[in-house]
Amino acid sequence: MGAHSVPKRRRTALAGTVGAALIAALLFTPAADGAPRSADACRTAETRLPRGDCGPFWQVVAEDFNGDRVPLGAFSDCDHAPDTQAAYCGGLSGKYRDNWWAYPTGWRDTANDRDRDVVGVYHPEDTVSVGPAPSGDGRMRIRLWRPQDGGPVHSAAVVPRAVMQMKYGKYSARIKVTRPAPGYKSAWLHYGAGCEMDHPEGEWTGELTAFHHPCGGGEQGYFPGAGDWTRWHTVSTEWTPGHVRFFVDGRQIGHDTRNVPDTALSWVMQNESALEGPGAAPGSSAQLEVTWVAAYTYGWK
Repeated sequence: MGAHSVPKRRRTALAGTVGAALIAALLFTPAADGAPRSADACRTAETRLPRGDCGPFWQVVAEDFNGDRVPLGAFSDCDHAPDTQAAYCGGLSGKYRDNWWAYPTGWRDTANDRDRDVVGVYHPEDTVSVGPAPSGDGRMRIRLWRPQDGGPVHSAAVVPRAVMQMKYGKYSARIKVTRPAPGYKSAWLHYGAGCEMDHPEGEWTGELTAFHHPCGGGEQGYFPGAGDWTRWHTVSTEWTPGHVRFFVDGRQIGHDTRNVPDTALSWVMQNESALEGPGAAPGSSAQLEVTWVAAYTYGWK
C-alpha cells in the first residue's frame, strides 16, 4: 500500500478550555484521603500498569515491557496481511510477534497528503525498540528521525494485535517524550468508515490534545490543553455505544456523543512527521517512551 494516512483535521473547537475545566471540576474529585480520584472506569491514574477487569471492561492487553529486549531491526518484514487481525512482523519472535504489528516499511505518513515541505515514511525497523531504562523500568522506545541529507522523516506506528478490528473498548498507556524536537508528533487513533477518534494527539513540543471526528462528517470535537508531552502522563480512551471519553491522568478532558463509531476499528499508536509548525530539521531526532500499555474489550458482563 503506497499511502496510509488519515483525514484532514479542522481546528475549530467544539469543546475548548472552559468546557474541559468544567468537566474536570465535576469529575476529578478528591477521594476521602484528599488524593485525586480518577474519573475513568478503571481508576487509571497511577504510574503502575493496571491489571484486571473493571466495570464493563475485560482486560486483553497488559504489557509493561519489563525484562524484555527487542533491538532495533526486529520490527521488520511487517507487510504480512496488513491491517487485518492476521497481520504480523516477520522480524519479531515470541510474544512480540504474537502481540504486536507495525505499519510496514514504505507506507507514507499523514503529512504526504498535506502541503508540507517535510513528510515521513514508516520505518519500524529503525525506529522501534524495547529495553530497560537506566532505572531498570522496561520501555518501548519510538525514536523518530530525519536523515542528515534531508530525506523523509522515519516514522513509526505500532499496533497491539489483540485489539485490532475490535468494536468498543478501553485503551490506556503511560507515555513521555524524553527527547523533544520540532517537527515530530503523535496521533494515536481509531479510524475508518468515515469515523475517527484521536487521543493523544499533538506535536511533541506542544500539549496533548484529543479529537473526535463524527462518523459521516460534522464539526469535530476538539479537547486541548491536557498536559505537556515531556512529562509522564497516563492517557486513556473509553469507547462505548454512543460515547467516546478521553482521560489524562484520570481526569476526563473530553466527551462526545455525536455519531460515535459502531463498527470494528483498530487502535493505532501512530507517530509521524508534524502537520503544523516547522518540519523536522535534517539530522534531527525525537523520542517517545512507553512504560506500559493496557487495553480492554467492552461488555463482557
